[in-house]
Amino acid sequence: MKAIKNTALIYCEKEFGNFDGKTAAGLVRHSELYDIKGVIDSHLAGKDTGEILGEVANGIPVFSTLNDALLRLPEIPDYYIYGKAPLETFICLKERNLILDAMKRGMHLVSGLHQFFSDDPEFKRIAAKFGVQIKDVRKPPKLEDLRIFTGKIANVTVPIVAVLGTDCASGKMTTAIELNKALNAQGVRSVMIATGQTSLMQGAKYGSSIDALTSQFVIGELEHAVLQSVEHDRPDIILIEGQSSVSHPAFMSSIGILKGCMPNSVILQHPPARQFRCDFPHLPMPELAHEIALIETISPAKVIAITLNHENLTDQEVGDFIEQYEKQHGLPTTDVLSYGCQKLIETLYDRFPELQEHNRMKLIRISA
Repeated sequence: MKAIKNTALIYCEKEFGNFDGKTAAGLVRHSELYDIKGVIDSHLAGKDTGEILGEVANGIPVFSTLNDALLRLPEIPDYYIYGKAPLETFICLKERNLILDAMKRGMHLVSGLHQFFSDDPEFKRIAAKFGVQIKDVRKPPKLEDLRIFTGKIANVTVPIVAVLGTDCASGKMTTAIELNKALNAQGVRSVMIATGQTSLMQGAKYGSSIDALTSQFVIGELEHAVLQSVEHDRPDIILIEGQSSVSHPAFMSSIGILKGCMPNSVILQHPPARQFRCDFPHLPMPELAHEIALIETISPAKVIAITLNHENLTDQEVGDFIEQYEKQHGLPTTDVLSYGCQKLIETLYDRFPELQEHNRMKLIRISA
């Protein structure tokens, strides 16, 4: 029986469909926890969120304001989700007041910011007064609950595949989620490890928002997530959601993923039309060959496939890049949102033949 999801409204003013609106976009595409009723962005009010993302219409509308949403929706949603992922540490007063307004209307708050509202005296007071909860997804566990690296991951025999990228907000999470769903649909027991706030909001069972952890514990927490997934779910394969890129000068997360998860292989996500790094207009994008060489230099894992983000590309251009990269790098290349995951699954079967054997044996048992 399907679990009943809580309804939710996502705030993403001026950013839906842009880099900093990736949390909202991710939740609109996939959520195991929330039934998304709409997105707030006055610049796109009246449009369908799926069409804004260049996909098929999904029936999730964009509203101009919180008041507009609550007037049009048949019921007040259960949750108000802050759906932006800005570089700034603190939100402005206007956005703060909007959150307080939502809480006063009985909506629980979910935030993926580094600013923790559950520690804020005013937010705590309003939450208590109106009987709502505050969930700071990025808030790390207490110090005594954090883990350091043990080395036990070296005993894991299940294939571990990391979906890394050449930049932030390039579609790593989306590719990992789509591949995870496709593998499970084919009978391969796949588990995805979350490494960021959006995938945790979507309902990932294992992982943490690693950029909010003290560096001492990043690798240990990632190792622990993998070990927990093996112990409790006994997967055939483990997928790791990537963060930023190994070559990015501003972030360290990808290196922590390579160390803590010790992947056997890497799928590399790349936006071909992007000339400069997200939020850093003076930093040019790396060459694919450079990123591949860097990954394979600091890790024993090999890049086994390339996946594309089709932002600012026509269908024809996506096809041209697939052909170009396959010839240039000798790696299977695809765009999972345009072409699905079958090419990736076939690549994984080639790299890990035991996956296909597991699947074959399951089908035999089912038909027996």
